[in-house]
Amino acid sequence: MKGKKLFCAYFRCRRGVIGLFCCFGAVFLAVFHLYGIAMEAVWYPLGLCAGVGILALVVDYPGFVRRHRLLRALARQTEGIEQRLPETGHVLEADYQELIRAMSRERLAREEEMNGKYRDMVDYYTLWAHQIKTPIASMDLQLQSQDTPLARQLSVELARIGQYVEMVLVFLRLDSESTDYVFREYDLDALVRRSLRGFAGEFISRKLKLCYTPMELSVVTDEKWLSFVVEQVLSNALKYTPEGSVFVYLEEPDTLCIRDTGIGIAAEDLPRIYEKSFTGCQGRADHRASGIGLYLCKRICDCLGHTIRAESIVGRGTTIRIGLKQTRVEAE
Repeated sequence: MKGKKLFCAYFRCRRGVIGLFCCFGAVFLAVFHLYGIAMEAVWYPLGLCAGVGILALVVDYPGFVRRHRLLRALARQTEGIEQRLPETGHVLEADYQELIRAMSRERLAREEEMNGKYRDMVDYYTLWAHQIKTPIASMDLQLQSQDTPLARQLSVELARIGQYVEMVLVFLRLDSESTDYVFREYDLDALVRRSLRGFAGEFISRKLKLCYTPMELSVVTDEKWLSFVVEQVLSNALKYTPEGSVFVYLEEPDTLCIRDTGIGIAAEDLPRIYEKSFTGCQGRADHRASGIGLYLCKRICDCLGHTIRAESIVGRGTTIRIGLKQTRVEAE
């Protein structure tokens, strides 16, 4: 609040006292006038009292300003507010402060309750995700022993289920209190090839062409988290490419590019594709879209110190560029 507005607010806050003083002065003037006493006898003390009152207001105003600024600062930093409230000036202020403390205690209790429920939920879904990997792995082993079109198709769908399970785990880990990032120097070519192997069945069954250019680059990153980003981008490329090719190559000096010849993304949707749950025009047409994949990719790239950006033309495909340059991170 600016100076003039703050002064007006102070004046309104003290208007009761000022009005009472004016009422007392008016009473004295009326009584002196009725009794025929010279007005000078009341004007002089009234003037002195008014001067003392104005001096008191001048002395009181800086304290009012300090209290206002302290309360405004506390409003922006509510953590531990009950311990930093200013000293009370009267009983009503003490009552208000006690009300604030009671509300703060209730808020903390509710937060603790909600945090406990959230931790229980995270523990449950984490356990579920790890447990469901066992039957997925078992089914995958059984399908590998069968070389039939149905078995190959089921293997592709099973791999997709595995990706969704991994997405759940990543979503839970991103907001956990502790992270498990391990930064080391990795061979990008080996990392990307491992991610591509998981999609081999889908490339074959859908007759999509993979155009892969070997990459001679070492990057400082976390292998597990970057692999998730690469796999998620590849999954999107396959999902939205009915026919054609997927290109994986390196743009010098350190940008991994994954380009497809699929349906593309509308220009008006591009700025929002990293928002959580945003699916855009193409996603709404495809009920499988969740709007979570690229949101997670952006969050992970930010944590790893990498960048991710997209270029797309509707009907001609999409290119995702992952900038792998990283600053001031020591490899283990």
